[in-house]
Amino acid sequence: VQLVESGGGSFQPGGSLRLSCVASGYTVSGTCMAWFRQAPGKEREGVARIDIFGSTSYADFVKGRFTISRDNAKNTLYLQMNNLKPEDTAMYYCAADTRRRLECRLDTPWQYNYWGQGTQVTVSS
Repeated sequence: VQLVESGGGSFQPGGSLRLSCVASGYTVSGTCMAWFRQAPGKEREGVARIDIFGSTSYADFVKGRFTISRDNAKNTLYLQMNNLKPEDTAMYYCAADTRRRLECRLDTPWQYNYWGQGTQVTVSS
C-alpha cells in the first residue's frame, strides 16, 4: 500500500488549494481515510476524515473552510482548502485505515495503518 500526496506549495492568506492523495495497493472505497497536519514544533493534529460510509467530520479550526472528499474511480482522497490562514502552514499527511472498520476518528492517529510522506503547505503574505 502506498499513499502519495501532492498539491502543496506556497499560498497567500485567503487563497485556496486542493491536496490530493493517490492510493495504490488497495481500494479507498469503503475505508476510513483522513488528513492530518503537523507544524514545526507542534504535535500532529487531525484535520478531516471520511468514514467507510462517506460521512465526513472536521476539526473545529477548519470547519467551513476545508472539505474532504474521495473519488473512488481515481482511488484518490482530496482536501479542498479555502480561505487559507497563516496558521494553516504545516506538513499535511494523508492517512488510511485499510481494515474497513467502523471506527474513524481524528483523535486516534494510531488507528491508521498507512501514511503518506506528506506535502508542505505554507501560507504567508
